[in-house]
Amino acid sequence: MKKIKWYLIAVNLVGLLVFFNFGILSKEKVLDKGELVLLELAPVDPRSLMQGDYMRLRYEISERTYNSDSIPKRGYYVLKLNDSGIAKKVRIQEQLNPLNKNELLIKYTSGNWNLNIGAESFFFQEGEGEKFETAKYGGLKIDTEGNSILIGLYDENLNLIK
Repeated sequence: MKKIKWYLIAVNLVGLLVFFNFGILSKEKVLDKGELVLLELAPVDPRSLMQGDYMRLRYEISERTYNSDSIPKRGYYVLKLNDSGIAKKVRIQEQLNPLNKNELLIKYTSGNWNLNIGAESFFFQEGEGEKFETAKYGGLKIDTEGNSILIGLYDENLNLIK
């Protein structure tokens, strides 16, 4: 009986490691092959007493469209980039297709109070909040499946804030 217990523990541990490594590899793939997209930020609050310095991000594309009765719980924003790389919402759809030329997808989920694209918090070192107050855009890498990773905040001149 003891051998079976240790065998089950080992199998679960290996399964857990495979699961986490798969998640890491998928995020690395988005970083390597994803396209940089700038999303305009809605007003943000750069402070949390419990978590330290961070920004709770809200995006203009979700502020203008949120109505819990009229959109699916899960779906995709279809975006189109202007010449500067700033994304504008074209439409919302439930599936990956149809997708026209020069359009990108970003996944969303809707909750009771907001739409979430998975990049709603940006943490920074304590005492550096002032330089991030000028942030106008969130820079995300987006892959062809609509997965996204926040890579930084950008100012009005489209410069990465470091």
